[in-house]
Amino acid sequence: MKLGFKEKAINLRKQGLSYSEVLKQVPVAKSTLSLWLRSVGLSKRQKQRLTEKKLKSMKRGWIKVHRTRIERMEKIKKEAKDEVRKLMKDPFWLLGVTLYWAEGTKEKMWRKGERVSFNNMDPQMIIVFNKWLTKYLEVNKDLLRYQLYIHEKADIEKAQKFWLKKLNLTPDKLKIYLKRHNPKPLRKNVNDSYNGLIRIRVQRSSDLNRKIAGWTEGIVEYFK
Repeated sequence: MKLGFKEKAINLRKQGLSYSEVLKQVPVAKSTLSLWLRSVGLSKRQKQRLTEKKLKSMKRGWIKVHRTRIERMEKIKKEAKDEVRKLMKDPFWLLGVTLYWAEGTKEKMWRKGERVSFNNMDPQMIIVFNKWLTKYLEVNKDLLRYQLYIHEKADIEKAQKFWLKKLNLTPDKLKIYLKRHNPKPLRKNVNDSYNGLIRIRVQRSSDLNRKIAGWTEGIVEYFK
C-alpha cells in the first residue's frame, strides 16, 4: 500500500502539484512525502505555477489580517464614542482628549499602528497629560517612555535636571536627543527658560490611540 502511495505521490508531483495538493490525495505524513519527493524535479512552468499559488495564498492571508484589523479598529472606536456622553461631564477627561487632539500623534491611512505620543515644551501641559494617561487610559507607568529633544548648544544638564524634577523621573528614564545647532535661528526660545521639548510615548498603545480617536469623533458628534 505504501509503495502504491509513493508512486502516486511521485506522479502527482511530476504533474506540478504542490505538497499540500498531493497530501489531499495521498494520506501520509508530510515528512514521509518530503522524503519521497525531494529528488523529483519540476519544470520552469511548474515552479512558476507553484510560486503564483503561494503568492495568492499569502495575499488572501494579508487581506484577512487587514480586514480583521479594520474590524477591531472600528469596534474600539465605536465603543469609545458610546462613552462620550457620559464622560463629557468630566472636565479633566475633556481637557486631555482636546490636548491630544491638538498635540498628539494620530493614526493615518498611510501610517497604521501609531502609538500614543504627545509632545510639548510646557511643563504644566506635560504633567497634566501624564496624569490624564494613567487615570483615563490606565496606562502602566512601566510602559511610559520620555524623550527630551533639545538644541545641542543649550544647557543640556540644566534641562535634564529640570525635567527629571518636574516629572519625578530617574536619569535612566529620560532619553536625550540633540538638535543640530543653527547659527542663525529663527526660533525665539533661546533664553534661560528654554528646556527643550518633551515627548511622552506609550509602548504597545496602538489600540489606545484608536480609543482616543473614537473619543475625539464622539466629541465632534456631540457638538454637531
